[in-house]
Amino acid sequence: MQARSALFDLYGDHLRRRGGQAPIAALIRLLAPLGVAPPAVRTAVSRMVRQSWLSPVRMAGGAGYRLTGRAALRLEEAGARIYRTEKLSWDGRFDLVLVTNPTTRSERERLAANLTFLGYGRLDGCVWIAARPAGEVDSMLNDAGVRFERLSATHTAGAAGARVMVGRAWDLQAIGAEYTAFIDRMTPLMRSVDKQADDETSFAARSRLVHEWRAFLFSDPQLPSSLLPDPWPGHAAAAFFDRHADRLRPAADRFVDDCLADKE
Repeated sequence: MQARSALFDLYGDHLRRRGGQAPIAALIRLLAPLGVAPPAVRTAVSRMVRQSWLSPVRMAGGAGYRLTGRAALRLEEAGARIYRTEKLSWDGRFDLVLVTNPTTRSERERLAANLTFLGYGRLDGCVWIAARPAGEVDSMLNDAGVRFERLSATHTAGAAGARVMVGRAWDLQAIGAEYTAFIDRMTPLMRSVDKQADDETSFAARSRLVHEWRAFLFSDPQLPSSLLPDPWPGHAAAAFFDRHADRLRPAADRFVDDCLADKE
């Protein structure tokens, strides 16, 4: 697990609900069970400060780092998708974004990654679609200096045509296979962490679970059921995640609170 990703997971899953800040010493203690060394933590924190995800703050426990407003908003939206706290509805319309692609490869890749994270799939070279508009997309594209147009459209061929269009924008078979692989990959770890496991072990296991599950934010647009295959492997994977995330939450919370309270 890379330090930067682990920090995003930590702030999003735990620290966001605890004021969105922590001393650097606590961050180092919290990432140690995940195999992240102190120098890697400090390097990742510095990088996140430069990228305006974190800002330095003085705390009782020493130098610390707080989520910026931009980061808090991104993690709040990500948390809603991870834990599916919002009831997602669909009115049968797609949000279409027509972009003028950047000239450099790195900028194009960054644009594609950001749009995919926000739930958009590439329909054609410059056309992206989503089942529901993302509020952050306008500001993201404007900040990147990308020229774009947005349209709202319903497929003229009805539900059948909508499913064909979805099939062009996303490889649902591949996404479904990823969900099945997620369950297969995480089952041995979840079975190994029982009621006798200590808080640190439970925290590490839950962090790994959340980290693996968060990866689906970059691939699954969370389409309405009417556009998904039946059965959809994502439903079984979501139930698996919820069951074990809830089971490990109390012990993980205790470990986080202990690390934050430790001033040494």
